[in-house]
Amino acid sequence: MIEIVDVVHRPEFERYLWKCISPMPYRRYRKRGEYLKRAIPGGLRKEILLLNGDAVGQIEYAPAEASGYPIRGRGIWVMNCIWVLRRAGGRRLGKLLMERMLRSIGDAEGVATIALEGHHSPWMKLWQMEYLGFKPIDHRRLRHRVKRRDICFTLHLMWMPLRPGARPPEMDWAEMLRGVDFCLAHPLYRAESWGLDVVYETC
Repeated sequence: MIEIVDVVHRPEFERYLWKCISPMPYRRYRKRGEYLKRAIPGGLRKEILLLNGDAVGQIEYAPAEASGYPIRGRGIWVMNCIWVLRRAGGRRLGKLLMERMLRSIGDAEGVATIALEGHHSPWMKLWQMEYLGFKPIDHRRLRHRVKRRDICFTLHLMWMPLRPGARPPEMDWAEMLRGVDFCLAHPLYRAESWGLDVVYETC
């Protein structure tokens, strides 16, 4: 049995507002709290997919003004993340989550997100985002200033127009170099312990 649960408005699932479906322990942390305080009134939505009662998938999205990424554009929604656990693969659950999002956002001009190519994380890979219907429209070659400085990867701005003539989004790349702090498990997370305001640099 498949069920998709809106965790923003279901208090019994509140822990999933603070954690993802990774095995990381549930805990409230300041940066996530600051993001939720700003983003929920701005329209943030997060849904968990349950397969026979087991949380195996998630999607988080918001209007660009409430996004976790510095992506800008009029009438654009931004997908912060989408993830289906490997053990639940082969059931088109990612497509199911995408369909749920597209129904939810109504008359949006389009949806933007990011994709990673050549990054060690298995999450938000370019081919995965292309499979879901996104196309790359801009990119930068980056490397971490602290970890794996010898490895460069490509960060793509991805776009899915939903209306004829929809104007593509823009990325504030200077802001993106800082990394993100809306999710502790994000592959581009900016840990405060590094003491860096800007975590990435161009290769």
